[in-house]
Amino acid sequence: MNNADEYRLEFARKLFSGPVTFLKSAPALEFLPDPSVPEVAFAGRSNVGKSSLLNKLTNRNSLARTSVTPGRTQELNYFDVGEPAQFRLVDMPGYGYAKAPKDIVRKWKFLVNDYLRGRAVLKRALVLIDSRHGIKPVDVELMDMLDKAAVNYQIVMTKADKIKPSALEAVLDATRAIARKHVAAHPDIIVTSSETSQGMAELRAAVLDAIA
Repeated sequence: MNNADEYRLEFARKLFSGPVTFLKSAPALEFLPDPSVPEVAFAGRSNVGKSSLLNKLTNRNSLARTSVTPGRTQELNYFDVGEPAQFRLVDMPGYGYAKAPKDIVRKWKFLVNDYLRGRAVLKRALVLIDSRHGIKPVDVELMDMLDKAAVNYQIVMTKADKIKPSALEAVLDATRAIARKHVAAHPDIIVTSSETSQGMAELRAAVLDAIA
């Protein structure tokens, strides 16, 4: 690692160790905050570990709510980073929960699709994939949606501590092969664990790269 990389990682660490505050929840587009600063959105299947990852990323215990009921969050949750805010993290509602009512699924699709297509300050989406399961058809649906909306996105593998290294490499190979078929997918995949903090420094730096 060269000096520039070390500086980049340390700058990201300090920024995320500073003020990070919940701004608001938006159940519909008319409730979105003013597009005054860059945004980075986090998306993933229900139970992929998104809330735990956001908490670890920001060095907080309960910034993002974790729930034992997958599919519970059906709003866009906004968090300001910095004071005044330098950028915002957007926790998107989880998708792919089989028991979710059809009207909830339809509402999710409208909200997310409209947000992705119409938000000029959205600089990147981070698509979370469970390392134990890899990319599922419902993830591909989201990736297709991001491609069509021309939103740059990067895949983040979660729960890497729950799988053997050899199995993880196989999942990574398969994930890279799928990502190469998607025009808006970032070529680099970040492997993380909220339990061990693996990949958190790289993820923080990737967020800053996206808004730079």
